Amino acid sequence: MSNPQQLRYSKEHEWLSAAEDGVSVIGITEHAANALGDVVFVQLPEAGDTVTAGETCGELESTKSVSDLYCPVTGEVTEVNEDVVSDPSLVNSAPFEGGWLFKVRVTDEPADLLSAAEYDAFIQG
Repeated sequence: MSNPQQLRYSKEHEWLSAAEDGVSVIGITEHAANALGDVVFVQLPEAGDTVTAGETCGELESTKSVSDLYCPVTGEVTEVNEDVVSDPSLVNSAPFEGGWLFKVRVTDEPADLLSAAEYDAFIQG
């Protein structure tokens, strides 16, 4: 498994793109998608919602379990990936591409986000 180097990661297994015009893309990692199993339902925040770093902002339901989705940053949701809402399996098949979850205009970013190398070490225990 190769985590993209340009992303940053949370210990709750979300990834965050570098901000473009203050907006970052958020998704879950391939590691998390594999651990969940086949994702069959996603509940995401809505555009305009305020999300807070480290707090629950949605839910992913798989054939194995239900998992809370935590936001890695604080800000305002600007867009939700409607393709994932319609076809949750994108979270499993393309977690770093078409399976992204939502975009946030970032107002605060915690200092404890991990680089790809740090995240790899974290998941390997």
